[in-house]
Order: sequence, then structure tokens, then C-alpha cells
Amino acid sequence: MQEPLLGAEGPDYDTFPEKPPPSPGERTRVGALRNRRVFLATFAAVLGNFSFGYALVYTSPVIPALERSSDPNLSLTKSQASWFGSVFTLGAAAGGLSAMVLNDLLGRKLSIMFSAVPSAAGYALMAGAHGLWMLLLGRMLTGFAGGLTAACIPVYVSEIAPPGVRGALGATPQLMAVFGSLSLYALGLLLPWRWLAVAGEAPVLVMVLLLSFMPNSPRFLLSKGRDAEALQALAWLRGAGTDIRWEFAQIQDNVRRQSSHLSWAEARDPHVYRPTAIALLMRFLQQLTGITPILVYLQSIFDSTAVLLPPEDDAAVVGAVRLLSVLIAAFTMDLAGRKALLFVSAASMFAANLTLGLYVHFSPKPLTPNSTTGLDGVSLGGTEQPPATPASYLTLVPLLATMLFIMGYAMGWGPITWLLMSEILPLRARGVASGLCVLVSWLTAFALTKSFLLVVNAFGLQTPFFFFAAVCLVNLAFTGCCVPETKGRSLEQIESFFRTGRRSFLH
Repeated sequence: MQEPLLGAEGPDYDTFPEKPPPSPGERTRVGALRNRRVFLATFAAVLGNFSFGYALVYTSPVIPALERSSDPNLSLTKSQASWFGSVFTLGAAAGGLSAMVLNDLLGRKLSIMFSAVPSAAGYALMAGAHGLWMLLLGRMLTGFAGGLTAACIPVYVSEIAPPGVRGALGATPQLMAVFGSLSLYALGLLLPWRWLAVAGEAPVLVMVLLLSFMPNSPRFLLSKGRDAEALQALAWLRGAGTDIRWEFAQIQDNVRRQSSHLSWAEARDPHVYRPTAIALLMRFLQQLTGITPILVYLQSIFDSTAVLLPPEDDAAVVGAVRLLSVLIAAFTMDLAGRKALLFVSAASMFAANLTLGLYVHFSPKPLTPNSTTGLDGVSLGGTEQPPATPASYLTLVPLLATMLFIMGYAMGWGPITWLLMSEILPLRARGVASGLCVLVSWLTAFALTKSFLLVVNAFGLQTPFFFFAAVCLVNLAFTGCCVPETKGRSLEQIESFFRTGRRSFLH
């Protein structure tokens, strides 16, 4: 399965030719690449990811403000602050679970629009909160909306995008999530915490407004027997005057082969469970690289290590690098290919995590056991570092290593796992399996985030970094053995590869 995909013919299933036979079909895809409407529809959808990124880091400036609050109903202890930060991942897991039903019941577009309801309610609860329960409920509701959009948006984008730009468009959900996080950090310098929640309502309302004018996925419409609407949607997406007959025929043929609902017996078929297993394992391994706890505790990690710059400045620099790296991935994904970027990504994260682990391990002046203050203490790493001086350029290591980690993640295992999930899953299982992937992802993120401080205080800050480095080695092997190359291939060609087991995409 590690070979690239190929359009081959078999007696039991005809895969699609490497190139469409008539020249008008060739012109169809060229015209599709220049069609701005598909970019508009993608932008409308990924505003949900902007809101997701905004909500994910909402606690970053809010927790310090609430810990200093004079209102006894809102003043957070360390334990309460930990739940306020991590309950978002439980909500996201529930959102992914609900997407298993809503993705195929309402459709991709309506499911994304439906996420605005819990998102708006969650922000309203936090903006008007007068007790801890309102903060936690609001946080969970915004997490639910984020999990729902995380499962639905990649599927919607992959199903409306032409193959030539599907990689670039597939990176936009991750890009918008990063941009949403950076926007929260910027607004956090200007607005009080209640107004930050009010500001979070704006992208949600704009998303609903724009999506109401966008078409649904042609593949979803065909699966519901709404052929005329599907043809109209595809014609709108590809632009006036574009010959869509060849593309529509291929989509229609694939949908007709899968017109019935997926049964448990069929789920055991290799063409269903193989891509589903790959997608699930990629989401699981992505979280095990340590991305969520590193982002959540980024400034605390810098606080507990010797750094040349102030920790808050380091965190801002890392955020900017993250945004730049996702932009690079968006522009190179359809040129370099998915697998090449995954290899570079895993290797970079391995080097970064190993460097961070070694730096912490060999740092001077460890604390004595009776000076460790536990989860509520100031020290995160269990080691006390000497203050950085301008001459101590070695103290740039944590910043540079973290920048390398974020850059590696954002160029590969961040956006590509979401893209491949939406590309390789078969149409009949796409809605359910994508929701299951999100569920697994966020349950793993919750477990890591809640256990990170326990492991650090028990074994030292270097231990989780060494574990994350080992996981990155597993990711390298997994990419080489199990991940197919999907660059430039239609969703129908990708599905036929898993169905027939034949090699394709000869280079």
C-alpha cells in the first residue's frame, strides 16, 4: 500500500483512466483550477476552523485574569483552571461523535452551519458568566462546535475541490485554525476576557451568512438521489461555460456503486477498514507527537527552562512560525506530495523533541525532592534553571527546538492528517469514519493534556519529550509502510485503489 495509486482496469472493478479521454475533459479541470467560486465556498466553510482555533486557546489570557479575579464566584484555583482548559477537548470529542450521524444526515454544509448553535451559545455563556459552571458549560459547547466542524469541514472541502488544488485547499482548515488562535492572542492584549467571548461570535455569524449562499457537496447530493441539485452545484463550483460532464459522470458512477447504507458486514471489507484504520491511526499518532500539551503549556514550558527571551515573547514567536509553516504546507502540498511532507514533518519533530528532552535533562541545578511543589506549584519541569543572560546563547535552544517542532508539525502531520482523512475514506463511510477520527483525536488530546503535568512532576519535564520523540520515529515507519500518495488524484481514483488493491500512480 505504500506504492502510489494507479488507474488500472480489473475484471471486477474498472478504475478511471490516468487521463480523461476527450480533450474537453482536460479543459474542464484546467478551468476548474481557475474557478474562484470553489475558493469562496472553501473560505466560507473554514471560518468554522477559525472559530475553532480561537476557542481552543481562549483560556490562554482568560485563566490568568480569572485567577486574579476579586469575584469569589469566578476566581479560579489551579485545579479549576486545569478543568477550564481541558474540558474543551471533551466537548470536541462529543462533537466528533455527533458528526458520525450529522455528516450523513444533514450533509456536510448544514452540519457546519449547525455548529454555529452550540458555538454561539457557548460564547454567550462565557461572556455573561457569573459562576464556574457557566464557564465550563460554555467551554464545552464551543469545544463541541469545534469537534463537529473538525469532522465536517475537511470532508466538505475535499468533495468540492478539483484534484489539482485539493492539497492546497486541504491545508486551509489548519491555516484558519492557526490564524484564529493568533487573533485571540492579539485581541487578548486589547480586550477584557468577557469581550473576548463576545468577539468570538463574529466569525460564527459570518460563516453562517456566507455558507447560506454556498452549494452543498455534489457527492452528498447524489448520495441522497438529488441528481439535479448535484449537477447544479457542480456547475456553480466549476464556473459558467465549463464542461463538467466527464467529472459529473465519474462522481455519479462512484455514488451509484455505493447507494446503500454501509452495513457492519461490509465494514469488514478491506476497501473500507484499511483506509479507515489508516485515518484513525494517523489521528491517534498525530496527537501522540505532543502537539496539544505543548501548545497548551507552551509558556509554562518556557517558564521552567532557561531561555534568552521572555517566555511570553517566545510563545508569540512560536505562534508566528506556526502560521508561516502552514502557509508553506498549503503551497507545497500539491507539488512535493503528501508523503514527502509527512517524512520531513516526522523527522523534524523527532529532532526537536529529542533536543528539548536532552536540554532539560542536562540542565544544571535540579531541585531537591522536598522542593518540588506539585501540580499547583510554580515549577513545571521539576528543575530550576539559572536566569538567562545575554551571553548565554545556549538558552536559545528551547525556543529554536520548539520552533522546529511547530514548523515540522504545521508542514505535515498537522494539515495532512486532516486532508488524508477526507481523501482516503470511502464515500459510504466518510461521514461516520471522519467523526470517529475526530473522537479518537480529541480523547487522546484530553488524556495527554490531563496527564502531562502528572508525568512532569513525577519524572521531570524531559520524560514526555523523550516519549514524543519515540512516537515520531513510529510516525516515520507508519508513513513509509501504510500511507498512500494521493497527490493529483480524484477521490474516485483513490477509492478504486483501496477497492482493487492494485498499484497506481506510477512515477
